[in-house]
Amino acid sequence: MSFTNAAREPLHEIYLRLWGNAPGGCSMPAVTVTRLTGATEAGHRVDCTALRLALPTPLGPGERHTIGFHLTLRAPDLTGNAGRFGRFGAYSHFGNALPVLAVRDGAGWHLPPFTDTGESFYTLAADFTVRLDHPSTIEVPATGTATHTPGTPGRTVTTSTSHAVRDFAWSAGPFTSMSQVSASGVTITIHSTAGITPPDAQDMLAAAGSAMDTHAHAFGAYPYTELDVVLDNDLWFSGMEYPGFVLNRVKTSALVHEIAHQWWYGIVGDDQYHQPWLDESFAEYATERALGRDGTDCWSAVKWSTPQERITNGMAYWDAHPDRYEDVVYGYGACALHDLRRTIGADAMTRLLRGYVHAHRYGVSTTSAFKSAAQEAATGVDLGSFWATHRIDG
Repeated sequence: MSFTNAAREPLHEIYLRLWGNAPGGCSMPAVTVTRLTGATEAGHRVDCTALRLALPTPLGPGERHTIGFHLTLRAPDLTGNAGRFGRFGAYSHFGNALPVLAVRDGAGWHLPPFTDTGESFYTLAADFTVRLDHPSTIEVPATGTATHTPGTPGRTVTTSTSHAVRDFAWSAGPFTSMSQVSASGVTITIHSTAGITPPDAQDMLAAAGSAMDTHAHAFGAYPYTELDVVLDNDLWFSGMEYPGFVLNRVKTSALVHEIAHQWWYGIVGDDQYHQPWLDESFAEYATERALGRDGTDCWSAVKWSTPQERITNGMAYWDAHPDRYEDVVYGYGACALHDLRRTIGADAMTRLLRGYVHAHRYGVSTTSAFKSAAQEAATGVDLGSFWATHRIDG
């Protein structure tokens, strides 16, 4: 794992986020790092989801460093329902399994706790090369562009390479697969678990192609060549996105939403723990637009439960009020963006979002940056009262 110190002062330490340890904590770690080179282990934090590593010498501004380690992953045996990291029956999903570097910005190190209500993730774009040596009887759909070569007898080596992605995820199991190339040139493959019927898989493949092309038209070209969608009706959630990789039940609206996340968090990143609306509200808005919904009069249905409730609240608030998270961040947030389109005009909104994706491509979005971009797009309209009315702070 190689990285550059982008700060103006020396870097003395880094943190690996071991998100796979969240369910079991320190008592039952699913992700174990051993045999470190290039750094010294300096203790776990946040219930063993963060590993502090001391660098041998301070890393100066602009300098690059490489660490190495051996990694053991033990996919938890999930009971009742499948999840984003764990095994359920014949299938295993490895979302948030590989360690990623924690972000240090002007607010310091970002070491939030794990949340099941939403996401805690905040990562920067990086290049990945992952080689998976597996039995030839199973598939390993994954982030990136895959090549397959013969391994030892009965085994296949799948190498997945990806450029400028924020994470790497894969699944393993005896999937049934079908593919098509979207009109925008992206190879989309549906990998179905047992029990998914061919007609359902075909319908989801068609929905994925349509969503890919619609989002690309709205926000700019999808920058990767492949998208793998794993259909699993045993998932406890409707869908979960990773770069170039989606876990989903057979539910069209959820799939359209997760593909929208390829732009809103994948291409345009954000701090999902402190500002979750920046990807969830935007992905839901994109979903509604792709499905032909314009949010007409949606704000009339908004009912705030407390004076403190805001579209821009972080996950600490939503973990304390989980029953309000989806209504406010998804529903009210998407409605606010519909209202913004009506306020500044449809053409201005199109230019705003396409320009924002271009300006923040592989970077990080903040509420203040988006508000500034929106104000610039709103020719002759002061948006101050709009933000206050819609409870968008920051």
